[in-house]
Amino acid sequence: MKKYWFFVVGSLCMTLMVFPSWKASAPQAFTLSSKVNDVLFALGQPKPSWYPEDLSEAAIERGREMIFNGRTTAPDGSKSKFISVYYMCTNCHNTVIEDPILTVADPQARLEYAAQHDIPFLQGTTFYGITNRETWYNDDYYKKYGDLVKPANENLAEAVQLCAMECSQGRPVEDWEIQSIIAYYTTIGYSLSDIGFSEQDLSALNADIASGKNTVKWVENIRGRYLHKSPATFLEPPYDNYWETLRGKGDAANGKLVYELSCQACHKSYGVSDVVFGDDKQEFKQFNRWFKKNDWWLFQVVRHGTHPAPGHREYMPHYTKERMTDQQVEDLRAYILERAGKGS
Repeated sequence: MKKYWFFVVGSLCMTLMVFPSWKASAPQAFTLSSKVNDVLFALGQPKPSWYPEDLSEAAIERGREMIFNGRTTAPDGSKSKFISVYYMCTNCHNTVIEDPILTVADPQARLEYAAQHDIPFLQGTTFYGITNRETWYNDDYYKKYGDLVKPANENLAEAVQLCAMECSQGRPVEDWEIQSIIAYYTTIGYSLSDIGFSEQDLSALNADIASGKNTVKWVENIRGRYLHKSPATFLEPPYDNYWETLRGKGDAANGKLVYELSCQACHKSYGVSDVVFGDDKQEFKQFNRWFKKNDWWLFQVVRHGTHPAPGHREYMPHYTKERMTDQQVEDLRAYILERAGKGS
């Protein structure tokens, strides 16, 4: 009997040597370009309910086309309708990193980063890293959308639908469209290099994954390197303290960045707005005449935006505290007055 078992065990060992594919596969070794979500899933974190099943190149390309072109080719070969006849997603959202420090929502740091990297300074949070967030339409957005925010706050698919119908003044998007959009979003999720992983971090992570150690530690480490939501605080113009704290204290050079990267991002020829802001001195003189009629108009349009109207559903989204500061608005005012040839 013992000889029999020796024969069986020996045969099994020889088989594994001859057919190495029968051996248990080693855990995946991640690289600095690996997506954060993939690493978290490997560490045992569950996939969200909205996470797409179809991550094929075709699905991702459909999503990319919808973000940049507003429509795509459906799986059945037909051409989809435009999500909105008024806006593209990229009118309000970047698709690249826009914050130099991913754990801080700092509008001035973002403005300077935008200037360095030649990207717009927009009202909406970038789509880059959107699948790494855990909530959407946060904080004060209930004041604008009411109960519509509740499902959108907790589910990215619902957030996509809310943006399509309400923010872009468009149509309901179908499930396959939402899943394609999110499939594209997964390609612009944070990578380990984006969140500051070093080669040493990577080596330690891979070693612990291979040995099954320190799982909780790595989840906490990774999740601590970026914000899990985009904070949103709605502000009124600073009626109470403007004259004491801001009036006349604007930085025109900084205001120039706001004008070029924010205002002119939409108010340009062939832009989303039918009102074009140029660089002619006469235009700045007109802005100054508006100040004479209403000294608050610039703060009001930044904090309140504009609203859809019959026959003109396009509108300007407002800037939250986290997307533009009062100081930046005063800087913009200083630049306008400087270009108009007026003192602040």
